[in-house]
Amino acid sequence: MRRPPPTLHLMVGLPCSGKTTLARQLERDKNALLLSPDPWQIGIFGQDANDPLHDERHTFIETMLWQIAKRALQLGTSVILDYGFWAREEREFFRQQARELGARSEIHYLDLPREELLRRLALRNASAPEESFQIRPESMENWIDFFQKPDPDELPPREL
Repeated sequence: MRRPPPTLHLMVGLPCSGKTTLARQLERDKNALLLSPDPWQIGIFGQDANDPLHDERHTFIETMLWQIAKRALQLGTSVILDYGFWAREEREFFRQQARELGARSEIHYLDLPREELLRRLALRNASAPEESFQIRPESMENWIDFFQKPDPDELPPREL
């Protein structure tokens, strides 16, 4: 019997939207490899969200995790990338890469109103979870305005 192709799951949304919670559920339900840069970055560099090198470090870690994801997809293992994927161009790049690797792709988009994101941010910052960055409310406000919501045509799963 032929094995179904692996799937690349892209977790799309802003911080505090519930991406990681859903990603962990998908990890269990889909028997997929979950790759999230935040625990790696915090484990190596600590709470460096306000450090001038934060974005450079984050990009480096995402790039390294993508190398692992590509190999897993080649081996037939589904992968969940918990990156946020704020720009359509980025989402399209990863979906095309998945296709070239013989994998399906799915977007899991979590869309919450501004007020709810800011409420959740306040709770998260107050509880200081070990695997999450402390984020200033003004940063979140800027990110909300910057984020490119997926168009309806992006949302259906892409088969091979």
